[in-house]
Amino acid sequence: MSETLREKANKLPLKPGVYIMMDSDGEVIYVGKAKKLKNRVSSYFRGGHDAKTTAMVSKVADFNVIVANTEFEALILENSLIKRHMPHYNILLKDGKGYPLIRLDVKQPYPSFSLVSKAENDGAKYFGPFGGRVMTREALDAICKTLKLPTCGRKFPRDIGKGRPCLNYHMGVCNAYCRGTPDEAEYRRVISEAEMILEGKTSQLCSRLESEMLKAAEELKFELASEKRDKLRSLQKLEAKRQLVVSRGASDTDVVGFSRGAAKSCFVVLHYIEGNLLDKDFELLENPIEDDAEAVSGLVRQYYSLRNIYPQNIYLPFETEDNQLLEQLFSEEAGAHVHVTTPKKGEKRRLVETANLNAAEEINRATNREEKVLKTLEWLQNALGLEKVPDRIEAYDISNTGSSNIVASMTVFERMKPRRGAYRKFKIKGTETPDDYYSMSETLSRRFERYLSGDEKFGTLPDLLLIDGGKAHADVARKVLNEKGISLPVFGMVKDDRHRTRALVSPDGAEIGISANPAVFSFIGRVQEETHRFAIEYNKELRSKSMRGSELDKIAGVGEKRKADLLKIFKSVKAIREADIEELCKAVPKNTAAAVYEYFHRKG
Repeated sequence: MSETLREKANKLPLKPGVYIMMDSDGEVIYVGKAKKLKNRVSSYFRGGHDAKTTAMVSKVADFNVIVANTEFEALILENSLIKRHMPHYNILLKDGKGYPLIRLDVKQPYPSFSLVSKAENDGAKYFGPFGGRVMTREALDAICKTLKLPTCGRKFPRDIGKGRPCLNYHMGVCNAYCRGTPDEAEYRRVISEAEMILEGKTSQLCSRLESEMLKAAEELKFELASEKRDKLRSLQKLEAKRQLVVSRGASDTDVVGFSRGAAKSCFVVLHYIEGNLLDKDFELLENPIEDDAEAVSGLVRQYYSLRNIYPQNIYLPFETEDNQLLEQLFSEEAGAHVHVTTPKKGEKRRLVETANLNAAEEINRATNREEKVLKTLEWLQNALGLEKVPDRIEAYDISNTGSSNIVASMTVFERMKPRRGAYRKFKIKGTETPDDYYSMSETLSRRFERYLSGDEKFGTLPDLLLIDGGKAHADVARKVLNEKGISLPVFGMVKDDRHRTRALVSPDGAEIGISANPAVFSFIGRVQEETHRFAIEYNKELRSKSMRGSELDKIAGVGEKRKADLLKIFKSVKAIREADIEELCKAVPKNTAAAVYEYFHRKG
């Protein structure tokens, strides 16, 4: 096969383009670009590579190429294909860090703010992007409290006069628009002040307030003047928080660092504004096939594509053959010139060396963490008498409320980290009577039947099963495994009187205490809590659906689609009950709206 592929590669043109490596199933496993396709692609089939490249080449059954007119066109095409196929052997960043925007729904009579991940063409106003979601939410809450805007879940004008003002009004951080006074005009005036703050016009707003304060004092309206003074002071304090949030969302200079360790590499970006370091992003990755310069080129392209925010300057740690292409690409995306350089000396080079040092330190920390994880898992292996280190652990719990909505949760931990994408939930079908032993038996039977049938979602067996409960629960699990012909170690998680997992117990009743090892005690406690939380959340979800649906199901003419339309707009049956005909008509046809309104108001 390699000889055939070598001959095919030797026939390629000496032109720029993209090559696509595929395995025997036709799946794309690697995408790369080249100045000269013949030279680059044929090099893969000559041997002499590192272990990872050799492993990739051994899986290549065929390849395709796309010839490009220019190197820049090849770079764009490579980006597109990597995004589409997410090949296993390409170095890939996680799309984990969001830079939120604040959305103002100006179409509503009483506009309200919310946090969103991206702007839509929906007529709303958007501010940002800003730094982290938590920080942005805190800043938005601070703006609302300073201007005494509502932060509760009430909707206006729908909820005006439908309840007493909440605690925020009595604490002096909300003007309680739910009373109907202040009116809509005043609400919109205050919203315009919030817009000025988000647009960075706080100084203009402060100047206006200062003039209003002085005027009120001259007219001997001392209470009004005092109110303006307090608001002015609050805004001046608020500006510092807003500046920090804005700074975290954008920078004038980004400095990239990269370090390759024995098994892992780290990619770092330091964000600077006017020479001040304000933020740091980093990601640990498996060592890439590419050399350091080529890896950095691919990583920065992915990073800014995911982030969609471009600084004025980007300093790279290595001179790559793509520097000018990256500058062209980023400038086109940003709509302004973005300088991409590799500093050789002076202060700029020192900044790059700092970024590289940060990358190396993150690898060291990760290595230390890995060592701690291995020691903890090895302790578990020895204490429980396992044949291998329990890299993958599955845990199970049951949750019910009386005779309805009996559910089970399955959580997965790999190398002591929760793998939430592998979590599974089960609604118990075989009984309506709370019976944890039966429920656990059904859950595990269904889980391992799915495994035996070849279901990919259940295709990986764990190294250890943990069951919330004692000896009897563990024994139920062992019986199910025996019935399915599967051999796995099973232990129950036994709680103390403070509901903390104090020991693990085998199906035969042998207890293994874990409290003497703080790392193990903490980890098993986290597993138990996470599994319990996941089960409780699913139980609540089912109860909520049941409660939401039951009332609407009684209304003639309201089927599943109309019910979904109503809940999509109003979120709850309570809100639907309180809506008027006009509001209901925004979600469903007039005849359905009339039936819903008549049902609730006749019943009331």
